[in-house]
Amino acid sequence: MVDVQGTVADGFEPVRDAFADNFARRGERGAAVAVYRDGRKVVDLWAGTKDADGGDEPWQRGTAQIVRSATKGVAAAVPLLLHQRGQVDLDAPVGTYWPEFKANGKERVLVRHLLSHRAGLPVLDTPLTPAEAIDGVSGPRAVAAQEPAWEPGTDHGYHAQTYSWLIGELVRRVTGRTLGTWVAEEISGPLGLDLWVGLPEAEQGRAGRVADIEAPAAPAAAGLRVRAKASVADAYADPSSLTRRAFAAITPLADENDPAYRAAELPASAGIATADALARFYGSLIGVVDGGRRLFAPATLTMARTEESAGPDRVLVVNTRFGLGYMLHGPASPLLAPGSFGHPGRGGSLAFADPESGVSFGYVTNGLQKNVTADPRAQALVRAVAKSLAG
Repeated sequence: MVDVQGTVADGFEPVRDAFADNFARRGERGAAVAVYRDGRKVVDLWAGTKDADGGDEPWQRGTAQIVRSATKGVAAAVPLLLHQRGQVDLDAPVGTYWPEFKANGKERVLVRHLLSHRAGLPVLDTPLTPAEAIDGVSGPRAVAAQEPAWEPGTDHGYHAQTYSWLIGELVRRVTGRTLGTWVAEEISGPLGLDLWVGLPEAEQGRAGRVADIEAPAAPAAAGLRVRAKASVADAYADPSSLTRRAFAAITPLADENDPAYRAAELPASAGIATADALARFYGSLIGVVDGGRRLFAPATLTMARTEESAGPDRVLVVNTRFGLGYMLHGPASPLLAPGSFGHPGRGGSLAFADPESGVSFGYVTNGLQKNVTADPRAQALVRAVAKSLAG
C-alpha cells in the first residue's frame, strides 16, 4: 500500500480514497492532487516516487512535474489578461500585432481564433526539430509562413504544438516580454506559485522524471473508454492525417526530461508545476486564494468559459468544446460541472476551475498514459470531489 501524504478537510475523505486507489489499481507511480474551495485548501495530497522511470526518491511536498497541455490553460490567461488591461483586442487580426503573420491567407485570422483553435494552423508542412522548437525563432517563423489547413474561423481543430508559437509570439509582440517571463512576473511571482513556463536552472532539481506507463484495463478506468474508437486510432496511425501531423509538429519527439527542453518556453506543452500551484492558479482566476488577488474580472471569466468552438474536432477526431483558450466540460474532457473550464495534459495532468461551486483543482503525475483529454486517474479524483461536494 502506498503511503499517502498530506491532508484533506472534513468531508473530502473520498478524494484521499480515490487517490490511494489510483496507486492500487490504476498504475500510478508518483502524483499529487490539490483542491481549493472558495479560496481555502481542502485537499493537499501526494504519494509515490519523484521519478517514474526508476529510483526510490519519494515524492515530496513541492515536487513539480511537466504538465504538457495543461500548460495551455496557464498560457491562455496571458492574452486574456492583456485584453482585460486594454492591450489586446481579441477581435483584431493577429497581423495587427505581428505583421509577418499575414502571409499565405492569414490576414483575417483573429486573436480569438488562436485561443479557440480556429486558426487553421495545427500542422506545419515542415516539422521542427526539438532544437528548432525551443530556439525562440524557428517556431514563430514557421507558423507565420504556414498556409492554413482550412479557412480560418470556419471550423476548429486542436493546435497541439503550434499553440506554443502562436500564443507565445503574440504575447512577445504585444508586451516585449516572452510569455514565460510574463507568467513569472505577473502571475507566478505575485501569487507565490511553483509554476513555470521555462524552468529556471535553480529549480531544475524540483522536477521529477516522467515516463510512459500502461493505462489500466476496465473497470479501473473510472468508467472511461480506454481504447480509442477505430476512427480515432486510424487518425493517429495515418502519417498524412491532421491528427498525426499536429502532434508531430516537433519531430522527432523531444526528450521531456532534458533540462534544455524544460527550460524552454513552450506554452503548449512544457510547463512545469506542482498540483497546488495549478489549483491555486485556477482558484485565482475565479476568486481570491489565501489573501492573494483575483486575476480575472467577471467579464473576462465569462469570456474564458463562453463556448467558441464545439463539435467534431478536425485534429482530435472527437467532439470537443473550447472557450477562449480553455477546454469546457463535455464527454471528451469531463470536468466537474457544466460551467467548469480548464485544460488537461496529454497522458494525465488536469487543472480546472468551477465558478459555481467555488472549486479549483490541480493534478500532476509522472506516469504518462496513452490518453489525450480524459485520464482515468484524474477522472477518478474529479468524481471523488463531486462526491465530497454532494455530502
